[in-house]
Amino acid sequence: MERQFTGWPEQAIDVLWQLQGEPARATRERCRADRERLVRQPMIALLNDVADTDPRYEDFSVWHYRTGSWWWQNQSAVIRLGRKVEIGLRFSLDGLRIQGAWWYPDPGQVDAFRRAVASEGSGRELSALVNDLRQKGYDLSGDVMRRPPRGCPADHPRADLLRHRSLIAARSLGCEEWLHTPEAVERVLSAATDLDALLMWLARHVKRTA
Repeated sequence: MERQFTGWPEQAIDVLWQLQGEPARATRERCRADRERLVRQPMIALLNDVADTDPRYEDFSVWHYRTGSWWWQNQSAVIRLGRKVEIGLRFSLDGLRIQGAWWYPDPGQVDAFRRAVASEGSGRELSALVNDLRQKGYDLSGDVMRRPPRGCPADHPRADLLRHRSLIAARSLGCEEWLHTPEAVERVLSAATDLDALLMWLARHVKRTA
């Protein structure tokens, strides 16, 4: 199948430079058409190509512009893999960033996550997945409590994971010349492969219960 994505044009960077700081409304309106054509539409093309490789990646959204200047300076998109489990992409002057995340949990999801972390089999599996991603250069973060939840011993071998109320693994893919070529699709697919085991663990164990 022929690829849709050919790369972000060099002019996309010029448009984002014009939108730095707190751009006036007139500046935003002047840049709107170029930003749509040069920044947002390539993101749509990239995610269509990603979805063509695996039907799991077909449920995606590429955000429009909002009032805040951040939304004009960063082109964000998500691929939904489960309830509140997703891959996020962001294109900006800093390049392309990817993350795998379980966040903004539904009622009951945090409890389900903690049960899975506390369980010996699934908990050890998650710990190994997190360590593997760290070794590959991913930053692990999320909404983390200052201490383990009530009833959890402070010396629990996975106390650090039990403190999480969300879990995010993220890294920058860079801002090199490949961003302006079809190679960006392969870079995203490679990172998605890195994140796959963690996200599938979350999709299995952190389910909507209310």
